[in-house]
Amino acid sequence: MKRIAILGSTGSVGTQALDVIGAHPELFEVEVLSAHHNATLLIEQARKFKPNAVVITDDSKYKEVKDALMMLPIKVFAGQKSLKEVVQWDTIDTVLGAIVGFAGLHSILAAIEGGKRIALANKETLVVAGELVMQRAAEKKVAIIPVDSEHSAIFQCLVGEDMSKVEKMILTASGGPFLGRKPNYLVNVKASHALQHPNWNMGAKISIDSASLMNKGLEMIEAKWLFGLENEQIEVIIHSQSVVHSMVQFVDGSIKAQMGLPDMKLPIQYALAFPHRIDNKYKRLDFKDFPSLTFEPADYKTFRNLAIAKDALYKGGNAPCVLNAANEVVVHAFLQNKVGFLEMSEMIEKTMEMVPLIPHPTIEDYEQSDREAREYASEFLKKSQLSIY
Repeated sequence: MKRIAILGSTGSVGTQALDVIGAHPELFEVEVLSAHHNATLLIEQARKFKPNAVVITDDSKYKEVKDALMMLPIKVFAGQKSLKEVVQWDTIDTVLGAIVGFAGLHSILAAIEGGKRIALANKETLVVAGELVMQRAAEKKVAIIPVDSEHSAIFQCLVGEDMSKVEKMILTASGGPFLGRKPNYLVNVKASHALQHPNWNMGAKISIDSASLMNKGLEMIEAKWLFGLENEQIEVIIHSQSVVHSMVQFVDGSIKAQMGLPDMKLPIQYALAFPHRIDNKYKRLDFKDFPSLTFEPADYKTFRNLAIAKDALYKGGNAPCVLNAANEVVVHAFLQNKVGFLEMSEMIEKTMEMVPLIPHPTIEDYEQSDREAREYASEFLKKSQLSIY
């Protein structure tokens, strides 16, 4: 029986993780659930799974959650500080990090300090502070199992392999809802269009990142730290069917690929159960449904976010942290139709020019870079709004 803490239980990954756990009550037990402000769903989840504790990081929602769970033997906490303390409890075996964005970094670092195995769905943790996170994980001998479908695929391909024999890793991208489109089309798209992913059911922020290919750029940075790669060993290729989730090429020229239907429950289940594989009733891949699988180069010119992210990868230091912060700001604005699809890239690029490069940042440097980037990106947004009127 593995006792699981789910950080971000009300989001897309969190809710699907609870589906996995609910299907295997003999293997998994929910120890902790956390959410930021979705008190209604957190209460519903707590009543169903009866964890030892819940944490609502939005302090203003504490009384609502506390009152709703008063008659149940569930501890209720509020705030980021409480979350960092709870994830270190001895009663937790695995921490599933599913908080979106920079907000998930500190709780993951706290869980590592507590010696917890990490199932990592929050790619921004490694994008923002990959060097620091992996160093601390190594010091604490903490395993980090990726939940992102692409990194889970690579992880599975590497089981039993010698890392020194890896030539390169190939991250596949569906291309999102705008595959093949050019700037004259993209200039007019709205958030409602970008949220319509052809293959995956994801949260709003990740769906926008997928549409702009920023998601794949962030995954390149995540892969570097997760697998200890050189920048040149990471490649992105467009695979619109989302059947091949990623590949590893070895020094002898052979390639391993992990395949399956696009369903986030599969990598979630794999990460929670690792090193074991457990059965499920999910739909199976039937090759007769996919008579052809296609692959093509990524369009770095049209989807500039991918090029900007690759540049941040090569710069290193705090550049990916700045990239991530600016992207979070502009995606939030795009979801509210306050900025155009192509304008997002322009504002991210401008922000990266404004924040000084720090080659080897401390945690304080990351925090400061994140703040500065958000301030600059917000200012560019304000100026853009003024220019419209």
